[in-house]
Amino acid sequence: MEHWYVLHAKPHKERQVADYLRQRRVEVFLPLARVNPVNPRAARVRPYFPCYLFVKIDLAQAGMAALQWTPGLRSVVQFGGQPSVVPENFIFALKRRVEQIAAAGGLKCDGLESGARVRIVGGPFAGYEAVFDARLSDGERVRVLLELIQHNQPGRLPRCLPLELDAGHLEPVRPRA
Repeated sequence: MEHWYVLHAKPHKERQVADYLRQRRVEVFLPLARVNPVNPRAARVRPYFPCYLFVKIDLAQAGMAALQWTPGLRSVVQFGGQPSVVPENFIFALKRRVEQIAAAGGLKCDGLESGARVRIVGGPFAGYEAVFDARLSDGERVRVLLELIQHNQPGRLPRCLPLELDAGHLEPVRPRA
């Protein structure tokens, strides 16, 4: 019986592994997302999970050797010495999420580091600039620091209000030349 499994590829070899397995008629799902890199020469479409991809195969029939010797592959993800089966509904939900990201124009804050200036472009704080702080655990939410100006207290540093926002509501602020 066919099941979905997770493969761990060498860095930047996800497409090589996917192409190799597709040539051998193995169903492959490599989630990709469009990003807006700071470096204009960097890839604009990257794996959603760097170094990981999914395959649907009957391991009982094909055997582990069908995957283990794939060029660019590190390993089949295992727990307790057994290949980890990924539920079909997870793959379905992940495909739907990747489609939503593509429809939204890609991941907006990929490549942002803590301290980077961002502009809030959606939600109740649209139009304000803030400082990017961190991605939160679910990957679609981020924390930014909104600087509050204290007009009546000269000489004091501005206070920052931490906000949790949808990552799609941010865009990087380009430094002025």
